[in-house]
Amino acid sequence: MLKKIISGGQTGADIAGIDAAIAHDFPYGGWLPKGRRTIEGPLDVKYIMREMPTRGYPKRTEQNVMDSDGTVIFQQGKLSGGSDLTRKLAIKHGKPWLHLDMKKLSIDEAGEEIIGWVKKNQIETLNVAGKSASSDPEIYDIVFGVMGRVLIAT
Repeated sequence: MLKKIISGGQTGADIAGIDAAIAHDFPYGGWLPKGRRTIEGPLDVKYIMREMPTRGYPKRTEQNVMDSDGTVIFQQGKLSGGSDLTRKLAIKHGKPWLHLDMKKLSIDEAGEEIIGWVKKNQIETLNVAGKSASSDPEIYDIVFGVMGRVLIAT
């Protein structure tokens, strides 16, 4: 049973997962780089999240993978960049991960896939990851929609 959403707070997929949790009054958290660093500048302090002692994204990504029971990675197309690093870190730490190619799935289909995967893997803390808004301007709305459906069903 899903109990918490975490992410790295980056623009796009990460923050959409957190915003969906907030919109559904669902527990959330996660680790941010030192200085609350995102591509667009420091993340607003309204988000109650923890800061890493370093400014780098990879350490933050790894900590969120380790602190979760599983990671869902949203991307339109093949995994690349930080999203692929997230997958590699999940494998390294023996954590379940799910890549959703949103070019191939509707919001409803993706939501159903996550719900089934969460149940199968007994995920309580879900790490939401994926493309940043700067590399995929549509990803925020997609992830917010999918995660809203997941949280309604939880």
